[in-house]
Amino acid sequence: MPRIAPILLLLVCFTTLAKGNNNAKPPLNVIVVLVDDLGWMDLSVQGSDFYKTPHIDRLAATGARFTDGYAACAVCSPTRAALMTGRHPHRLGITDWIRAEFQLGGRQGPNSDKPGYHDAGLNYLTPINNSFLPHKELTVAELVKSKGYATCFIGKWHLGGKGYLPTDQGFDENFGGWDYGQPPSYFDPYTNKRLSEGIPTLKPREKGEYLTDREADEAVGFIKRNQDKPFFLYLSHYTVHTPIQAKQSITEKYIPLKDGKGQDNATYASMLESLDDSMGRLLKTLDEHELTSNTVIIFTGDNGGLDRNDNPTDNAPLKIGKGYATEGGIRVPWIIRWPGVTKAGTTIDTPITSVDLFPTIASITGTRIPSGVQIDGQNLTGVIQGTSTLDRSLYWHFPHYRHRGGADPYSIIRNGDWKLIYYYDPMKIELYNLADDIGEQHNLVEDKPEITARLLRSLKEHLEETGAKKPIAKAG
Repeated sequence: MPRIAPILLLLVCFTTLAKGNNNAKPPLNVIVVLVDDLGWMDLSVQGSDFYKTPHIDRLAATGARFTDGYAACAVCSPTRAALMTGRHPHRLGITDWIRAEFQLGGRQGPNSDKPGYHDAGLNYLTPINNSFLPHKELTVAELVKSKGYATCFIGKWHLGGKGYLPTDQGFDENFGGWDYGQPPSYFDPYTNKRLSEGIPTLKPREKGEYLTDREADEAVGFIKRNQDKPFFLYLSHYTVHTPIQAKQSITEKYIPLKDGKGQDNATYASMLESLDDSMGRLLKTLDEHELTSNTVIIFTGDNGGLDRNDNPTDNAPLKIGKGYATEGGIRVPWIIRWPGVTKAGTTIDTPITSVDLFPTIASITGTRIPSGVQIDGQNLTGVIQGTSTLDRSLYWHFPHYRHRGGADPYSIIRNGDWKLIYYYDPMKIELYNLADDIGEQHNLVEDKPEITARLLRSLKEHLEETGAKKPIAKAG
């Protein structure tokens, strides 16, 4: 008799909680699509007349497109590290792309006594680049996994080899993530003369199968397997990085469209169409399994488009491309579709960068970032909703030599419409107003001494605060 009331009370409480849970919105799924070497003008929604990307255009039409979106670096590994951690590459010590030959216990391996600087026989000593993302760093995959999310990585990793692969950094599954900066081949078994083992974490399946199609297959399979639970999918396409290889059946239709001007590489256009087909399959899968309304998609690139090696693409009106301090090297497409939050077809001109992805995903998933974790990025939720703006500067730091004559060591600050580039060797300063001169043709450093001094001061303070390693002039 005395126990009946408490039992009834527990039943009432349980029923009430169950009703409350039934009415609660399901957790949001998150899909990040990162494209390797994707130029700012490489999509039809970005203004290309040659490339055809209707599915990515549809994503933009149903979401928000950022006109001033950036990668955290002009080359790949630093951007990928920033995306995973929300921290500046120069704070992490990953400021250049990671070279596979130094992995697996090489002189830059985790247990090696690596020197702090490298002498390339040029005027400055340059910092040694970390060859892996340290385990001490909290990754976005580890963050959402603590909230019960299923996690999957597909494609290009380039943040370390054995012991530092996606499954060592918070991902439940890994298809294709290795220490390669590019695929040996885009066709199964994904081998070439130098790399006969192919991609060790992607088993050959069907000879001749195109890699971008295989990545899409794995992504669709992961979504279907986890449709009844919250999931985080990081689809990091190897495309459109070299080697420039595509399915001949698609390439042929672009050959008659070539006009010898700007974007006219039929094989590259075919690679982009396969990328777009992959996006189409993702969108179709979400629609078919009624997941569209609770899945956020974030689409971007890891650096600017390649303007060398026979110029597979053209970044105009942006200047130059991958590796360089110019807009062509760091400005990339950014599209976010957050059902119920993004206004369909909107464009946002707030400057954003790769470090913002981590805190934004934390907001999307309702996951608290531990108090001891230092994050450089900003939560974009208010910007996406149109309820707030970001009053800050953006920074880049590349203390290495690359492409002699244009991409020597440099640091960059963007504040408002003003962009300042500081070159170390030879020492040179450039200042541009991007609102008036997106092509960076008119250096205003002599016309605007006060702005130049202010930005230089802010850049110096930032590099000191983040512990960025700078090039060191050689004695004599």
